[in-house]
Amino acid sequence: MLVSLLLFWPFHLFHHAIRQRSTFARFLLRLIGDPAIALLYLLLIFSVIYGLRSKQYNLAAIHEMPERSLILDRRGVEMARIHGEIRDIITLDQVAPTFRMAIIAREDERFYRHGAMDPIGIVRAALKNLQGKREGASTITQQLASDVFKLKKYGVKQSFWQLLDRKLLEIAIAFRIESFLGSKDKVLEAYLNSINWGRSIRGIQEASRIYFEKNASELDLSESAMLAGIVRGPDAFNPFHNMDAAIRERNSTLERMVDAEFITRQQADEAKAQSLDIRPSNRRKKRESYAIDAVRRDLEIILEKENIELGGLIITTTLDHLIQSKAEESVDQQLTKVEKNRGFPHQTRAQWQAIPEGKKTPTAYIQGAAVVIENHTGAVLALVGGRSADESKFNRAIQAKRQIGSVFKPFVYLAAFDKGLRPDTMISDSFISSGEIKGAPRGWHPKNSDGKYGGSFPASYGLIRSRNTMSVRIGNYAGMDKVAHVCEQAFNIKLPPTPSSFLGSWEATPFEVASAYSMLPNGGTRYRPFLISSIRKRNGEVVYETPPLPYQAASSGSAYAVSKILQQVTTSGTAAAVKRLGFDGPCAGKTGTTNQFKDAWFAGYTSSLTCAVWCGMDEPKRTIYGGYGATLALPIWVDIMKTAERLGYKSNPFREVKVDSDTVACNLCKISGKRATEGCYAAGTAYLDQVSADIAPAANDLCPIHPMRAVAIEEDSPASEAPIEPIRAIPVEDDAVVPQRAIPLEEPTSPMRAIPIEE
Repeated sequence: MLVSLLLFWPFHLFHHAIRQRSTFARFLLRLIGDPAIALLYLLLIFSVIYGLRSKQYNLAAIHEMPERSLILDRRGVEMARIHGEIRDIITLDQVAPTFRMAIIAREDERFYRHGAMDPIGIVRAALKNLQGKREGASTITQQLASDVFKLKKYGVKQSFWQLLDRKLLEIAIAFRIESFLGSKDKVLEAYLNSINWGRSIRGIQEASRIYFEKNASELDLSESAMLAGIVRGPDAFNPFHNMDAAIRERNSTLERMVDAEFITRQQADEAKAQSLDIRPSNRRKKRESYAIDAVRRDLEIILEKENIELGGLIITTTLDHLIQSKAEESVDQQLTKVEKNRGFPHQTRAQWQAIPEGKKTPTAYIQGAAVVIENHTGAVLALVGGRSADESKFNRAIQAKRQIGSVFKPFVYLAAFDKGLRPDTMISDSFISSGEIKGAPRGWHPKNSDGKYGGSFPASYGLIRSRNTMSVRIGNYAGMDKVAHVCEQAFNIKLPPTPSSFLGSWEATPFEVASAYSMLPNGGTRYRPFLISSIRKRNGEVVYETPPLPYQAASSGSAYAVSKILQQVTTSGTAAAVKRLGFDGPCAGKTGTTNQFKDAWFAGYTSSLTCAVWCGMDEPKRTIYGGYGATLALPIWVDIMKTAERLGYKSNPFREVKVDSDTVACNLCKISGKRATEGCYAAGTAYLDQVSADIAPAANDLCPIHPMRAVAIEEDSPASEAPIEPIRAIPVEDDAVVPQRAIPLEEPTSPMRAIPIEE
């Protein structure tokens, strides 16, 4: 009896209250009252059950909606949005009032007049469904709960009881959400950031940007009504595919706004008459970028996969979008000019583009790549991996290992200078005989591009005019081990142990070449190249940050000597066209052309920036006859560096660097590089030089070519009065035969595999 009273006291109380009524009245009242009380019991039980179930959902997820990660350039300009959901979270005051009214009229007219659920809306929806008109009764808060916690199983058919279970759970979570957020405005704000517009588009800001190319705060009444109208069927009513359906939904929403007294009839009619200016078709396709591709690759190394996929990060890169744009434009424009040459032997880009979709083969037109690096930080300012990332995903800047040819020669000379060779040391340019070069196979005779040989010239001349025979002899002097060490320090590549490597018969990417060259204007200091300077969450929390990371890759004295010579390459050597092409600032660099004109390179730098450019076919084959680095790659380099100069990356005069050891004054012989004797002075080959103490010839290491009793010249002898000239432009004897520059007498051929040629 006591248990019954405790459990069923509402029934007992109700029955006690109507006991004085007539029998018939008591019957009618109990017929209505008992089920109502039972329903209240049921609601109480469900409230407890679903209230407990709703506790399993962490409401903090409402503030953790995955959104796109922003990629910014060094100027803070947005370059791309990647990963996460296509969403940009904004506050309610950043949404046009017209859209707020439109979405409420469309989805939940009584939003501000009911709680988490709308009993009146439920009754109304039930009546309309009985009339055969399909209508939902979910409030905006319920829709938010369903969306954030993925309660609705799209594509899965559910029974009535499963649907009822989901709705009850949805209502329970909705009550918790309203309590958690504290106000209807906060609920609406979260809802507007979570709405799904199809194609992974989330939130009003992204929908506004994608469909109308404007911020959500700038939407007018007609645009607001259309966006609110297509929410219930973003694929079916997508204006990109079905404008008539989108307009129909807009008009329907405007009518609802009139019914809700949000707008007047006149405003609705004016909005209906307005045309919808949506994003044109030529701007709907996402434009790919080789630079952003490289950033994505670095992100995969820096961050855990789940952190990347969540998005919501602000990724500040080292890129300069102005230089990046110019580099992309220049690579394509210059190569388009090449394609217009009479008798161009390959498919042009225009011809490839004319092939109908579905019949296109991989791109077979001439390609190019460019990488720009800041010398004193290693920051990558631009990275171009081809003429169009939309047409070819292959990122040639970081993926294409191509033979580098004479672009490697400066590092051979650097190795030799480390060993004691001086820029004024005389080197033979004669034909290389069998057995002369250590480790070379029998019959290996690398040729000069002009087919001429003979005479002895200063080592600097061999680099300025890119003489193959001189460069091989200089590499032989340095030794394979020394050259390999320099290569590993500069390129992070293990050099193939064959003398043809001295001429760049091995492969590297444009990115590796640019990084290697950036150490030359730095006195041998190479900075680790990097694309991402910092990663932060939207709340400002730093996830990743990196400072410039330098290391000494070569001796400062040798690097400086090579750099001085490469400056002369751009004034009187194989890259002398720099000024004619329009770049007047101080610069240095080296051209490179491989056998049969398969690869054309120019790697050069100013005091601020280093830029490496490559041109060629994806399948290594001749580009055009005479397709030298100075012809194909140099004009692109000049275009890019002229733009950089205008943007403030000045090409100041190169500063002399402090060598990394003490120097000593030495009287040397130009021919042998050893301590000069009276014989050297008599022959006119003695000169005074400042040499790093660690590589200076020993006092008794005398010239073996001019012995004359092998008496070393005293430091106060006449030779010591000659001016110090460690690097002269082209100190050629009057009767020397100077080979022609950049005019091959016949098409170069190679006696062994892939020997690079050069202008």
